Amino acid sequence: MPSSTAAMTSTLDKAIKYKEPIVVTAYQPHWMFSKYPIKWLKDPKNVFGRGAHEATIARKGLKKDNPGAYKLLQNFHWDLKKDAEPVMMDINGGEDKTVAAQKFIKNNPKKVSKMLQGVPDGKGKKIKLVYMPYDYEIAASNVVEQLLKRKNYDVTLQQLDVEVMWQAIVSDKADASVTAELPSTHKAFAKKYKGQYDYVRTNLKGARIGLAVPKYMKNINSIEDLKK
Repeated sequence: MPSSTAAMTSTLDKAIKYKEPIVVTAYQPHWMFSKYPIKWLKDPKNVFGRGAHEATIARKGLKKDNPGAYKLLQNFHWDLKKDAEPVMMDINGGEDKTVAAQKFIKNNPKKVSKMLQGVPDGKGKKIKLVYMPYDYEIAASNVVEQLLKRKNYDVTLQQLDVEVMWQAIVSDKADASVTAELPSTHKAFAKKYKGQYDYVRTNLKGARIGLAVPKYMKNINSIEDLKK
């Protein structure tokens, strides 16, 4: 049954409350893996790909035009469980996204110091980041925004649909995004715009998409088990 992410997680919540069987199309990074006792189903045919990561991409020329901000984008990377999921959980729990990002920065001084290492004072230089309207994308983009602001960059965040986000990068209407989902989810856009954008770095490992079920469904451990 197709639905929005909100409807899917709400249905998952109810199913787990009453220990009912349910299968959801899940993706990581997402707060659902911190909140609910769910497990991935093995994907022997690699229907959903062989794994993925979150990547930082930028428009061509950003490194030359704004080397300080580019240096921070090169430095930014974090851990799925230790860093990204707590920020997503805070936002999902009702905390303002800016407050959640500032909380991460306050609670992780050593990591933040490394992210800011070698980044000069921005002196008000402008940079525009674009992202998609999903949980990880909101969390990561707001953390990077706050990091840039600590170095006195004038940051603009704009939420866009995925295709428009890629178009904004390659057409120089935006500077960068820390939310490119590669190599599978955004494969078509990466291929379409090959050579027209700057792949800065992988900023989070362990991204994934696939099917998941509650852990109490002990006899269901693979997609193949759903056929039984």
